[in-house]
Amino acid sequence: MKAEVRSQKSEVRSEGSFEPKIVGFLCNWCSYAGADKAGTAQSAYPSNINVIRVMCSGRVDPQFVMKAFENGADGVIILACHPGDCHYKEGNYRAVQRYRMLLRLLEQMGIVKERCRFDYVSAGEGDKFVKIITEMVETVRGLGPLKTKTAQTV
Repeated sequence: MKAEVRSQKSEVRSEGSFEPKIVGFLCNWCSYAGADKAGTAQSAYPSNINVIRVMCSGRVDPQFVMKAFENGADGVIILACHPGDCHYKEGNYRAVQRYRMLLRLLEQMGIVKERCRFDYVSAGEGDKFVKIITEMVETVRGLGPLKTKTAQTV
């Protein structure tokens, strides 16, 4: 158990450079397939992301995101199907509504909104997946490690 928690924590290399830990919630039908396409194409992208596959982005509860931050994530990304392409009809619309609410909650918790990103990636957009992950890692790297009262220390 300790090894799992430790692996989710931010890493600071001996030379002082910060490597953020990003938790990614990817919808099974589009975004996860887009990540798979990037992998199949052997596209290089940062390994800082821990992917959690969900059946639908509409299933991502704000509590999941808060728990990720609590357990040491420096950033969270939610990737959904494009509007109108959801296998569950309205799941991605629900996800957008929850994301907007989540941003207000994060602000109240003292977490800047740039640490949480929502975007759309379809099954055929492996290059877009790589671009989004790379941008997110660079953004969070620039922000530095997340320091909150709720972050656990190991």
